[in-house]
Amino acid sequence: MKEFAVYTALRVGMFLGSFALVAGIWSLVSGEERVPLLWVVVIAFAVSGLASYRLLNRQREALARNVQGRAERAAAKFEEIRAKEDPP
Repeated sequence: MKEFAVYTALRVGMFLGSFALVAGIWSLVSGEERVPLLWVVVIAFAVSGLASYRLLNRQREALARNVQGRAERAAAKFEEIRAKEDPP
């Protein structure tokens, strides 16, 4: 669960940082205070997605190992219960 919280917090933080960066650059380039929110969100999602793919590999791998371990334990428990129910 810890890996999920860390990875999710980093992804949210990366999106918010990307959003602020894109909005700031858009405002500087266009010279207007108002920026089109939809385009800023779309570009920020793309930027944060690409950045997280490169920068958060270690956290993503830790999350994947955690999920894999939980899935293996659940499958083993399921097989154990199933073996108990089957007649010899």
